[in-house]
Amino acid sequence: MALAGIILAAGKGTRMKSDLPKVLHLCNGLPMAELVGRALRAAGVTDCVVIVGHGSDQVKATLGDKHYRYAEQAEQLGTGHAALMANEALKDFDGDVIVTAGDTPLLSGEALERLVSAHRDAHAICTVASFYASDPKGYGRVKRNGDGKPTHIVEEKDATPDEKTILEVNSGVYCFDCQALFAILPTLSNQNSQGEYYLPDALAAFARNGKTTHAVVLEEELFMGVNDRWQLAEASRLLNQSILRAHAESGVTIVDPLSTWISPEVEIGQDTVIEPMTSITGTTRIGPRCHIGPSTKIDDSQIGEGAKVYMSYVHGATMHDGSRCGPYAHLRPNAVIGAGAKVGNFVEIKNATLGDGASANHLTYIGDADVGKDSNIGAGTITCNYDGYRKSRTKIGNNSFVGSNSTLVAPVTIGDGAFVAAGSVITHDVGDDALAIGRARQEEKEGWAKRWRDKNS
Repeated sequence: MALAGIILAAGKGTRMKSDLPKVLHLCNGLPMAELVGRALRAAGVTDCVVIVGHGSDQVKATLGDKHYRYAEQAEQLGTGHAALMANEALKDFDGDVIVTAGDTPLLSGEALERLVSAHRDAHAICTVASFYASDPKGYGRVKRNGDGKPTHIVEEKDATPDEKTILEVNSGVYCFDCQALFAILPTLSNQNSQGEYYLPDALAAFARNGKTTHAVVLEEELFMGVNDRWQLAEASRLLNQSILRAHAESGVTIVDPLSTWISPEVEIGQDTVIEPMTSITGTTRIGPRCHIGPSTKIDDSQIGEGAKVYMSYVHGATMHDGSRCGPYAHLRPNAVIGAGAKVGNFVEIKNATLGDGASANHLTYIGDADVGKDSNIGAGTITCNYDGYRKSRTKIGNNSFVGSNSTLVAPVTIGDGAFVAAGSVITHDVGDDALAIGRARQEEKEGWAKRWRDKNS
């Protein structure tokens, strides 16, 4: 059966104390609204409408239009009014719709599948996901009739003392028959302490009209809402721990779960070891039998089988099988490290390729360059790739040797098997198997140092 989704994301989130819309704050590397959207897609949602208001342009620009459509809530008149804004987008949709807030980043696709399954098994018009709260203060209480069916939800500010003792509470996540929802929403009243149109009142309206309502009890931790920065930090921690556990159960060694952070999109192969103080984010893919960390940051990068990254920053780079990076290396975007190649301490590589088996082990900058296989780049070597107006490329052939403290002024090509003498400034191409020396001839003046000291003492 068709399944749609509505994400309520129009609020500002004043307690976040931020100019950024609340739903765009990152929870372990992804905007909260995107995490909710992914859970909806995992549950089978094929058409998702995001209700925007505060910072609507930012929300649209961040989430994009690949997976989402948008509807504007110009006035903040409550959750029922917000859901009604999706009417135009879903007016022809015939099926069920999940409605949820955009600030519940711990929602999972599996939990939403259970909600939808329970809703359909009960042949319900409206199903609410509830949970038993360890502390129900602030939550709407779920009231059931003698048959166990939910009849209405009482908000905290409207609840009587007896109603406040109820421990089953509303999660804010629902499954509705879509067309029935849009038919009932305009009939809701705002006669309550907030003067708003409450989405939970739709359940009571359906019950009064003799329609089948249902409630499915799920785990409390799934519905942690985020209203301030500390709750965001807590949600990030909980999400991260679940991700670490999933990797560990798939054969990845996480040495210290308390200091390791891995974002939701990261993939890691079996028998890889992740050392403490390591952060792996973005669309990073790490192969099997790698060793990552300690004290390493990897973002949006591809790491091949058996590669090693020690105490380094790797961003937008590719490391092929058996390559090594670090300690204290920096691989910038479009750096490609060939199979078995070595990048050592205090080496920076940007928009450059280091061929299979090549090495740059110490104190080197390689930018906008192609280094051939099995070549060696000596300590202190710099490719001078920028003249103040344009970038130029350096090309170094296979099996070449560049001596320490050399400066290669691009554009320049060094041939296969060539040698560059230590301390050289290379401004012209070097042929295959040639030796290039780009430095002044050494001159020695006997006794000069003693005479200078005697003169100045």
